[in-house]
Amino acid sequence: MQIRSTDALIVVDVQKDFCPDGALGVAEGDVVVPVINAVLPRFQHIAFTRDWHPADHCSFDDAPGYVDGSWPAHCVAGTTGAEFHEDLRVPDAAWVVSKGMDAGREAYSAFEGTNLAADLKVRRIEGIVICGLATDYCVKSTALDGAREGFSVVVLKDACRAVDNPPGSGDRAFADMERAGVLLSSSEDIA
Repeated sequence: MQIRSTDALIVVDVQKDFCPDGALGVAEGDVVVPVINAVLPRFQHIAFTRDWHPADHCSFDDAPGYVDGSWPAHCVAGTTGAEFHEDLRVPDAAWVVSKGMDAGREAYSAFEGTNLAADLKVRRIEGIVICGLATDYCVKSTALDGAREGFSVVVLKDACRAVDNPPGSGDRAFADMERAGVLLSSSEDIA
């Protein structure tokens, strides 16, 4: 896959709380970091998304079920858990998209409640390449919304990991994305 000047990389939620030992740790979530770092230099346009929740976010549950609407408190704005993984190469002047800031609304997609679509269009972006955490929630929602917004969308499977609750939801997410016209690829395919 040849990366063009009209392509952007979207790095989804590679935050401490989504990595092992985090409040909502994804198994092997940190394994994506070196894969993402390896592809970063190939892109002229890169957006780093992050959950940036208020402390009273509607998805937080004192007895979390680890499913939609019932998560442990995670990625609370300004906390250590909301920081990007320490090994992820995020430039000081990075393009950061904060999401999930409305206490009363879930927001898995980087397009929901943000200016991401407009910002991509201003930059004349036509295609987006997505990687990060977690496959079955924020990666999937961002990919599906990106396709609905009219972008060609590629997801780098080897640079994603799933919550996988319920079991198999990661694989189902990839199937859902593919059915919606999202191309599934690998970091090794990027030229």
